[in-house]
Amino acid sequence: MEKHVRLTFGPESVKKPLVYQLGHEFKVVTSIRMADVDKSIGWVVLGLEGDPDEIERALAWVRAQGVRVDEPTLGDVVEGGA
Repeated sequence: MEKHVRLTFGPESVKKPLVYQLGHEFKVVTSIRMADVDKSIGWVVLGLEGDPDEIERALAWVRAQGVRVDEPTLGDVVEGGA
């Protein structure tokens, strides 16, 4: 299964390597589709591929780190659809 999400990072979470950690701590493959990050805030449209339960566990972990998780918007360019 592949799922696309939009992650929004605040000042506390933007400096942490959370996308990297997500790919290493969970059995999911991550693929950054779009991103805009600076030292105080940022967002990324991320493709996650793997078992649906593992993807949901990974997203729950990201939320626990203070990251907002949303569906991609129509303005987000995601190869292959959302």
